[in-house]
Amino acid sequence: MSWFKNIVRTCHTVLTDIKAFLHRQRWKEALIFFCFVLLSFGFWLLQSLQQEYETDMSIPIRYTNVPDDIIFTNKIPQAINIRIKDKGSALLNYTIGQKFRSITIDMTGLSKESGKFTVDKRYIEAEVQKQVLATTTLYSIEPQAITLRFGMRKSKEFPIVFQGNIQTEKGFLVSSDIQISPSRVTVYASDSILDTIQEIKTVYTEIKNGKKNITRVVALEPIEGTNFETNNVSVTIPIEEYTEKMLSIPVTVTGVPVNYKIRTFPQAVEVACNIPISRFKELTEDMFTVEVPYAQLEENVSGSIDVQVTKKPDWVRYCHLSPAKIEFLLEQNTSFK
Repeated sequence: MSWFKNIVRTCHTVLTDIKAFLHRQRWKEALIFFCFVLLSFGFWLLQSLQQEYETDMSIPIRYTNVPDDIIFTNKIPQAINIRIKDKGSALLNYTIGQKFRSITIDMTGLSKESGKFTVDKRYIEAEVQKQVLATTTLYSIEPQAITLRFGMRKSKEFPIVFQGNIQTEKGFLVSSDIQISPSRVTVYASDSILDTIQEIKTVYTEIKNGKKNITRVVALEPIEGTNFETNNVSVTIPIEEYTEKMLSIPVTVTGVPVNYKIRTFPQAVEVACNIPISRFKELTEDMFTVEVPYAQLEENVSGSIDVQVTKKPDWVRYCHLSPAKIEFLLEQNTSFK
């Protein structure tokens, strides 16, 4: 029980030290000073909040039901700037309490023939007045009215391309093409902008530690001066566990003149490749071609040449040839007349 007595003794010593500190004169003076400072600040704050001030504030604008096939030709206001006067408590409420809501501008009634859409002064003033307190004096509103000028956009369909980096866990690989739905998107823009676009990319997306199929909703990367028919697509990344398979593939020399024949040593090479486990039995030798062009043999004086896989299934990855070089012998075909 000696350890328990030591703990009790230590706690008693600490409490004694704390009591001694609190009874010191300096501590009492510091505490009294701090209380006076706190009270002074409280009185100052209350007095300040009762005084009136002028300040500038901004109310955001939200545009709704904007047709996809129009393009604005002037700068679109994103906020209504107001100058108001009120007590500090009311202004503080606008800042951290009842914040301004967005003013909605609905473009449902837009006339495409007119080339402009006008929001009059009365509407803006009424929307602002709805949000200010009765005690608040409203000095100015800017802009007082909004005129949106626009022209008609053209449209064109473009393919969507996934943009990102995919990292799989060890032993796993992307087993086939990435699927994007929809695979194409209609883009609305002026002719000059549409002529510069070849494809629409997704925003850069990073996948880490993938070990199974992944489906995500990914946003399209915006292009200034354009509208997309849809701003998000579904991206499916097929990820599967891989294994290695060995195949013996004969070497073929292409383009050999009829009066020559070629002997290669060896006549076949071993191809080691990574494939999805689900397709292990499906993979056969006839799915591969290992070739050497005759023209390269003519230029070669060393008697050995590199071979390469010229045909394989798309889902086969990382083919390794053994040997990577073969020897060859060029002979004249004596049977040719």
